[in-house]
Amino acid sequence: MNCSISGEVPEEPVVSKKSGLLYEKRLIERHIADYGKCPVTGDPLTMDDIVPVKTGKIVKPKSLTAASIPGMLGMFQNEWDALMLSNFALEQQLHTARQELSHALYQHDAACRVIARLKKERDEARSLLAQAERQAPLPASAATANVSALSNGKRVSEDGDMGPGSKQMRPGVSESIIAELTECNAALSQQRKKHQIPPTLAPVDALERYTQLSSHPLHKTNKPGISSIDINLSKDIVATGGIDSSAVLFDQTSGVMLSTLSGHSKKVTSVKFVAPSNVILSGSADKTVRIWQGSEDGNCDCRHILKDHTAEVQAITVHATNNYFVTASLDSTWCFYDLSSGLCLTQVEDPSNLMGYTSAAFHPDGLILGTGTTEATVRIWDVKSQGNVANFDGHTGSITAISFSENGYFLATAAHDGVKLWDLRKLKNFRSFELYDQDTPTNSVDFDHSGSYLAIAGSDVRVYQVGSVKAEWNCIKTLPDLSGTGRATCVKFGSDAKYLAVGSMDRNLRIFGLPEGDASMES
Repeated sequence: MNCSISGEVPEEPVVSKKSGLLYEKRLIERHIADYGKCPVTGDPLTMDDIVPVKTGKIVKPKSLTAASIPGMLGMFQNEWDALMLSNFALEQQLHTARQELSHALYQHDAACRVIARLKKERDEARSLLAQAERQAPLPASAATANVSALSNGKRVSEDGDMGPGSKQMRPGVSESIIAELTECNAALSQQRKKHQIPPTLAPVDALERYTQLSSHPLHKTNKPGISSIDINLSKDIVATGGIDSSAVLFDQTSGVMLSTLSGHSKKVTSVKFVAPSNVILSGSADKTVRIWQGSEDGNCDCRHILKDHTAEVQAITVHATNNYFVTASLDSTWCFYDLSSGLCLTQVEDPSNLMGYTSAAFHPDGLILGTGTTEATVRIWDVKSQGNVANFDGHTGSITAISFSENGYFLATAAHDGVKLWDLRKLKNFRSFELYDQDTPTNSVDFDHSGSYLAIAGSDVRVYQVGSVKAEWNCIKTLPDLSGTGRATCVKFGSDAKYLAVGSMDRNLRIFGLPEGDASMES
C-alpha cells in the first residue's frame, strides 16, 4: 500500500476516516496545516479525522534506478558529474587562493627591498661621514667632489666632478695613509727576518699523496665555469667567482654552501676576502666592484657598488693593512680604494698600456704592487708615489696571474707560454716552466702562505717545492683536471697547505688533500 501523496510505501501510515485513503503521517499533517482539506477529494479534513495504522517493520524496497544495470550506470554517471563539478569548484577556489598568496608575497618582497635599500643608504651615509672625518685635512673642494661621486652606493660620473682632461677628481693618497702603509711595511719586514716555517705545514711526502677529496657543484649548469677562488684561511671558507655572474661562499670543513652573492650582471672575474672585517670583494666583467659585508649567520649584504672603471674589472688585491685594496681593469687603469668608505683615492692610468690590465697583486709588505697586462708585460709600481719602477718582459700572451712569495723576493707570473719566476732583488727572470702545449695557457699560480710551495693550474694542477735562485724547484705532485674540460682555471692553497681548492670550466669546486685515514696518521 502506497501513500496517496508521495506514491511510496509510508514509514508511519495513517488513514482518513472520511475518505479511507492512506497517507504518510508527516505529509498529511503538513497538508492539513497548510490547506485544511483532503489532498485527493478536497473535502474538509482535520487531524481528528486521521487514524494511525499499526503495521509490522517495513523493509524499504530498492529504487527502480538500482534495480537494473542501465539504471545503476545512470546513477553512477550522475554521481560522477556531481563529483567533477565539485572538483572544478575546488580548483577555482585553489587558483584564487594562489593568486592572493602570490600578491601577498610580492608585496612582502617589495617591502623587504625597500627596507634593504634604506638600510644600505643609511650605512653609506655613515661611511661617508666617517670618511669625511678621516679626510678632514683634505681641501674642501676635493672632499666635496669625492663624496658626491658616491650616491646610493653607486659610483656616478657627473660633470661637476670632472677635472682637467675630463678626468674624475680624486683626493689622492694622503700623507697619513702613506705613513700607515710605511709603518705596516716596516713591521712586516721585521717579522719576515724572524720568519720560520710553521711546524703545522703539510710536509712534502703528504703533498705527494694528495688526491681528490670532494667535488661540489656550486654554480649554475647553464653557465658553468669558476673563474676565481680565494680562501679565508682562519675559517676555511672558500669563495668562488663564476661565469654565471655570482659568487659563492663555501665552508670547506662542513662541506656546506653558506651563501650566494648575486648582483653582478656578467661573469665574476675576481673574489677576495678581507678576513678580519668579514668583508668580501668581487670584481666583474660588468665593469663594477662590489663590497659585501658578511654576518655570523652566513648572509652577505652588498654595501657598495663601485663604478670607477670603464671596462672589465680583471683583478682585485687587498693590502696587508686590510684597510685598502686595488682593482685592475681592461681600461688600462688601476684604482686604490679605501675599504671602509668604498672611495677611490686615486686612479692610475698607464698611457703605454693600450690594452689594459689582466691581473694584480700586492707584495706581502704592501709598498709594491704588481700588475699584468694583455701585452705580456709585468709592471711593478711604488704604491706611495704610484710610479712605475720596473717592468718584466719575456712572456707570450696576456699575463693571467701574479703571485708574490711570502719570503718577499720571489714573484711568479703566469701567461699563455707558461710560468716565469723573477728575483725582485736583481729584477731578472731566473727560471721558467713551459708545462703545456702552445694551445693551453697557464691560468693560475699561487704560493702557499709560508712560501714553501707553488701551485700552477693549466690543463692540470702541478705543485712545486720552492727552491732558490740556483737550487732546483721540483714538481712533487701532478693532479689531473677531473672536470673533463681540460682547463683548471684557478688554484689556491688552504691553511698550512693541508688542501688545495681548484676551480675548472665546469661548475664544480674540487678539494684535493690527504684521504681521511692518511690525514689522521699524518697528524
